[in-house]
Amino acid sequence: MPKLSDNEMKQAVEQRDASFNGLFYYGVITTGVFCLPSCSTKSANPENLRFFVDIESAMRAGFRPCKRCNPTGQDKRINNLIDVARYIENNAEDKMTLAQLSNIAGLSPSRLQRSFKDLFGVSPKHYKDAVRMQKFKRSLKNGDGVTDAIYSSGFGSISRVYGDATRNIGMTPKAYRAGGKDEIIHYACRDTAIGCMIMAATDKGVCSVQFGDDSDSLVALLSDEFPNAELVHSMAQNAPELDNWMIALDKHISQGAPKPDVPLDIRGTAFQFKVWQFLLSIKEGDVMSYGEVAEQIGRPKAVRAVGTACGKNRIGILIPCHRVLRSNGELGGYRWGLERKRILLDKERTKRES
Repeated sequence: MPKLSDNEMKQAVEQRDASFNGLFYYGVITTGVFCLPSCSTKSANPENLRFFVDIESAMRAGFRPCKRCNPTGQDKRINNLIDVARYIENNAEDKMTLAQLSNIAGLSPSRLQRSFKDLFGVSPKHYKDAVRMQKFKRSLKNGDGVTDAIYSSGFGSISRVYGDATRNIGMTPKAYRAGGKDEIIHYACRDTAIGCMIMAATDKGVCSVQFGDDSDSLVALLSDEFPNAELVHSMAQNAPELDNWMIALDKHISQGAPKPDVPLDIRGTAFQFKVWQFLLSIKEGDVMSYGEVAEQIGRPKAVRAVGTACGKNRIGILIPCHRVLRSNGELGGYRWGLERKRILLDKERTKRES
């Protein structure tokens, strides 16, 4: 069957057309659940709908199955995999084997490995690593010693923290805690349609994108963020990727080109990570309220904390905190000024409608 348009899917949901069951699923951002097109639940506003081609896509976006229409059917596989993920989260400091986890899921180890990655996008091992790394970063931020943070997070040895390229801490733990000490950060400035932009990157990826009136103030801001790092003004010969990323992002801002897919070196608390990772899923041209974001990440009472996390975001546009508004539709806050937020939203809305 050819790919369905948004209008066709909205119409199918409005008519509760069972003939579309299995062809797509829809999520409701105000409730955080996803349903079959024929679900008899109360109709949602069309602007609050998100569409998915399969159950796995809906789950990865943070939606949970509707209890009324039960879109997962009689298949217990997904619920069993969620149980595995929760077990990992609750026991990340302990040793665990794939065989152990496969018993929880009722699958063979090889089948669990494939199914878990299909649903969550990563293997059970990398999922555990991510949970432990979040705890490790949180320990460092709280002032714990590096060795204490390593062992309390379940890594067991210093080499395990440093030795795996999939663990995206960017800086070494001591440098992370000490404002980038002994770390080299390349940066460059460029004029864009919304003012002067600075982009900075470690060897892991972009760690800062900020906007201001002039390059001097932006460099001073970067120096305040990473007071002990060596800041190197990129002249392309040492960091050609940075200059190419800046050009691509400028084209995205000024000319409506696709947003560049660049590696990010993201740093923050576990809660901030959760918020920022969810922001990456909001489509260009869409907006959500702070309350809706709080609902989606499973923290419905943390509306103010979501707003604070958006305000702490150092990687403008690439992590699209400008797409989050107040519940009454007002712009709310924006680290780089409300006029820039308004311009970005207007450009994205126009692009989507054209």
